[in-house]
Amino acid sequence: MTHTESEIASQPALWARAADLAASAPLPRPGERVAVVGCGTSWFVAQAYAALRESAGQGETDAFAASEFPLGRAYDRVLALTRSGTTTEVLALLSTVETPTVAITADPATPVMTAAGEVVVLDFADERSVVQTRFATTQLALLRAHLGEDLTGPIADAELALSDDLGDLAGAEQYTFLGRGWTTGLAAEAALKMREAARAWTESYPAMEYRHGPISIAGPGRVTWMLGAAPEGLAAEVLDCGGTFVESARDPMAELVKIQRVAVARALANGLNPDEPLHLTRSVILP
Repeated sequence: MTHTESEIASQPALWARAADLAASAPLPRPGERVAVVGCGTSWFVAQAYAALRESAGQGETDAFAASEFPLGRAYDRVLALTRSGTTTEVLALLSTVETPTVAITADPATPVMTAAGEVVVLDFADERSVVQTRFATTQLALLRAHLGEDLTGPIADAELALSDDLGDLAGAEQYTFLGRGWTTGLAAEAALKMREAARAWTESYPAMEYRHGPISIAGPGRVTWMLGAAPEGLAAEVLDCGGTFVESARDPMAELVKIQRVAVARALANGLNPDEPLHLTRSVILP
């Protein structure tokens, strides 16, 4: 078993640990205007959390790639997501803003510990693999629990996702992942996992935007995968194009676990090592 496979399998237990920490974590307070920043996977988790926080009525929340943060805009708090604690753009931003900052990281021996005003360390969810799986979902589990969500259902759904038969999903020619609201960020993360681990042709869109051009690539051997509830009629339109439409009633974060498994299965089938994806490192550190 690769490191990535074992890390994927550990997620349900880690989500439960994160949920137990949520009440005491120094995360954004209700009513604060918050910016959430990250790079790569962390940016997509930021997008998911921003949508969840606003929908929970806890305050205006924006998500940015760390390099694109609007320095002239006022926020009550900046939340930085960084598994490694060493990402250049995140550290540069934390050293620049005067707004109170908090970071979530996996490594307590990195510069983010002093760069951020407060830090939440999820070292139990750190990974040996370059490709993020369990850290990404565990920090989102923490954030969801902090918003008051009960993660009992998502954890049970993730256990089921770990035992699902993947069928021939790993053999598809192309994948498009779709989301609505908070799952739009998860769709982007799903596509990134397929690119990183398996070098697959993948795209992601808000589900209602899929009809506005992207559906043109649907067809035999190509998968359109919905995270969450699909818009009415969309599944039939994809099937009419000859494509495969995948959706599930499970929690979308658990469905991401299944997608991670497909990415690894595709990588291994094509002779790739998902632990060491081509052209990638654990953290982007610029000179």
